Amino acid sequence: MTEMTERQLYLGALTDNRRWDMVQIRPDDVFVVTPPKCGTTWMQTIVALLFSGDPDVETDLSVRMPWVDIRIREITEVAARLEAMTHRRSMKTHTPMDGLPMHDKAQYICVFRHPLDAHFSFRKHVRNIPIPWFNHWYPEDDTDGTAFRRFLDGGPEGFDTDAMPLAHILRHYKAARAAVRANVSLFHYADMTRDLAGTLDRLAGLLDISHPPELMDQLVQAATFGNMSRNPERYAPSGGKGFFRSDAAFFDSGTSGKWNGQLSDAELAAYDAMMDAHLTPAERAWLENGAA
Repeated sequence: MTEMTERQLYLGALTDNRRWDMVQIRPDDVFVVTPPKCGTTWMQTIVALLFSGDPDVETDLSVRMPWVDIRIREITEVAARLEAMTHRRSMKTHTPMDGLPMHDKAQYICVFRHPLDAHFSFRKHVRNIPIPWFNHWYPEDDTDGTAFRRFLDGGPEGFDTDAMPLAHILRHYKAARAAVRANVSLFHYADMTRDLAGTLDRLAGLLDISHPPELMDQLVQAATFGNMSRNPERYAPSGGKGFFRSDAAFFDSGTSGKWNGQLSDAELAAYDAMMDAHLTPAERAWLENGAA
């Protein structure tokens, strides 16, 4: 059963979660639900590997596991393509859980990352995509700290949605925590980095997928950052189609802590104040560091 009522509206410059009204959800669908730059493509690739059982699978994520919310493709075309799929489906979304259609059988895989790592990764990401709208939020010559100031003062929905301010990440996180149940699960980028094999095992269990141990080892190797970054035309969204200025640049470093030494004491204090105002110490510890 799908619940379509009382959903929060997320209507940004690029995305529109009302588009989900055109998609007929199936009981075995898999949603990858994340703020941007938190491991979306990584988790989609893992899902594709587990679905196929093929370490050399051609992921073609933008077509086979589409981002339903984004307006770049007509929703009638996206919905028809999804409806025509006879295999098990997965879809990507950057809409928080309170803005999605909820099906009591479909799996919702929510992935998070340290907000500052996501922010600094997003700064590089917007330089790699030919969409000038982001220049307002992320100026290339940012000598006065505009990007971080807007990261802190942006709102969770409306015009600000697609610029990924901290408030939007926090909305994502709180909505996911509130929705956790048998078919809604939380994953963390840091945990995926520390134990990729454990991530695939956990996800396989949630999706009721089983592969022999030797094949699982091959799938884990295929999902490593090294393998994905060496084959960007295969693993980047729309890889090989010219959407990004550089497919290779999509896989920047895959590391954490890239914000260290990049912010002033005042900026860090403002970030700390906002995090502590909205999260308990335990909630903040998990959002920043995962299960460690």
